[in-house]
Amino acid sequence: MRRPVAGEVHVHYSQIYVQSDPDGTTPGLGEAFAGQSGGLCGAAAPGALWLVTGLHTGSVGFTVEVDDEAPPLTPDWEDVVEVSFRPVSEDTSLVQWGGEAAWDLELPVTDYRVRYSARGMDKGRDLDTRTAKEPRADSYLLQFWPAPPRPDQVIRQTSRNAAYRHDYARGLPAPPTPGQRAEAERLARQAKEQDAEDRRRHYERWQWGGRLPNEALRGARASNVLGLLAFDSDLVHTLGASAPEVQHTVALRSARRACEAAGLTDLPWVADALSALDAGRPLPPPFDDPAGLWETLRSDPRVPDTTVLEAVPPERPPYQPPPPGPGDPYAIVETFPRTPRALHRISQPHFALPAVLAAAGPAPLIAALDAVSHALNTCGEHYPALLDEIRSVCAAAVTEPSKWDRESRPTGRVPKEAPGPDEARPGSEG
Repeated sequence: MRRPVAGEVHVHYSQIYVQSDPDGTTPGLGEAFAGQSGGLCGAAAPGALWLVTGLHTGSVGFTVEVDDEAPPLTPDWEDVVEVSFRPVSEDTSLVQWGGEAAWDLELPVTDYRVRYSARGMDKGRDLDTRTAKEPRADSYLLQFWPAPPRPDQVIRQTSRNAAYRHDYARGLPAPPTPGQRAEAERLARQAKEQDAEDRRRHYERWQWGGRLPNEALRGARASNVLGLLAFDSDLVHTLGASAPEVQHTVALRSARRACEAAGLTDLPWVADALSALDAGRPLPPPFDDPAGLWETLRSDPRVPDTTVLEAVPPERPPYQPPPPGPGDPYAIVETFPRTPRALHRISQPHFALPAVLAAAGPAPLIAALDAVSHALNTCGEHYPALLDEIRSVCAAAVTEPSKWDRESRPTGRVPKEAPGPDEARPGSEG
């Protein structure tokens, strides 16, 4: 026999506990004693014991013993109950109210019979609160030994306090069966997972301007779509629902407008690239080599030094998360308002050339999103005019298809690719 606890422990609200749940959760009073005949040691909740004392607040005598077999029952204990107990982890402790102190009991995970014996419960109850100068009123012995599970039992009853506690326990409903408990846990997990998914969707809907993206846009996360959303979420959704031919046209138009805004269209190597885009041919040098492209931009004395104030998206109210759900009472998602800062002037040629590279991409939707994004930044503070033009291209394809075919469709072919999310039907929702 060993004694992991011997001496005095502090109780509050006439409670002290045995816990083996790694999360340190304690069952409620009704849950701990549900269906029992004894009301001093609640063992109805798996992996936990709720121990009742007579004293409300203060120190009581308390000993914990771990035996190899059932110890003898001595006559000096006035109230005695027995319960069955099995830890749910290797970490089982005697824990004071509020977690103020704990003692490791070092119990292997197996089935135990537990005897809880009390002496002086009525004296403790009458004293209510014990100060350090007052003599001890009540004492307790908690004993563990290996034994198969069986119903709880009141072995001895002497005090009024114990009788009251036993009557309370006998009036509680039976605890849930293991199957009912497992189903309740499954439903709780399901509710928590659903709440998390609802919150994710709630934020995603806000992020995408008030509606969820379709599968084509979900598949375009590798692009600059999130940056473009801050400027015009409706246009992003329109591009996501557009036909590949429209997306291709938007990409070419954006690349050309970016080069015009940067003053690059008179440079032969830029003009050749724009002509190749229109004709559906691969981009010519130096666009076929990123290192060579930037070196050409740096070394060509004809490149104009055009700059513009950087583009700033419209102000938008910060995200407001939904009220916490029952399964996640402390869930908070915050986004902070944009802090005003000094605007910078940016080099337009350095933003224009990526628009050309983006427009040549094999996936029409990604090409459109990236080319618009780069062209928008190339135009800087004047970006609204560019977005108006892109919207008109998309609108013409829907409202005046014959006019769009005649005036807006590129002369080159749309890049071909394997069927994928970028070829989703217009209007399909994610």
